[in-house]
Amino acid sequence: MQLLSRINGDGVFEMQSEQYAMATKSSSSLLSPLERRLARRVLPHIPAWLETYHLTMLTLVWCAGLVFFGRLAASDLRWLWASSLMVVMHYLTDFFDGKVGKFRDTGLVRWGFYMDHLLDFFFLCAVLAGYSFLLPASSHLNLFLVLAVFGGYVVNSFLAFTASGRFHISHMKLGPTEFRIAIVVINALLVLYGTRRMAKSLP
Repeated sequence: MQLLSRINGDGVFEMQSEQYAMATKSSSSLLSPLERRLARRVLPHIPAWLETYHLTMLTLVWCAGLVFFGRLAASDLRWLWASSLMVVMHYLTDFFDGKVGKFRDTGLVRWGFYMDHLLDFFFLCAVLAGYSFLLPASSHLNLFLVLAVFGGYVVNSFLAFTASGRFHISHMKLGPTEFRIAIVVINALLVLYGTRRMAKSLP
């Protein structure tokens, strides 16, 4: 980002932005090559009425579904299949929202950057909220620790962006897609084997 400096009437040094440059998003996750091929094939076929901001805001629907189905799963673990569907739907809308805007040159760049990452954090909170219905109260602190760890990765990504201008969304070859796959696998294991082992596996 290029900056212009000037001194105002009070002798205060100010900085003005000459141009706005968004982060160069980079991912080195295991599945990113396959995702790039998927994007090239699917983007031209997305309906014209479906805009980038529609896809972004649908995250709120998937978050509500995760909490709702998590509550239902407290009495019947088979509802976790519906939770997994919410995870898959979030993957699709989150993966294509920014790409649709770039492909059509209609993206709300600043708004999209802000809302996309804010709603990703909402999604993480919704995942943990859904699991909180399944675990005993003694395990809720552990869920908070999980949130703190993932929150640390988010903070690290933004600090790295501030320093380098590149926004890294993967760490150690693992990114958001692998995280979602892990959730789906965990849900399947919970349906098959119950919640006791999950409670024991938390830190």
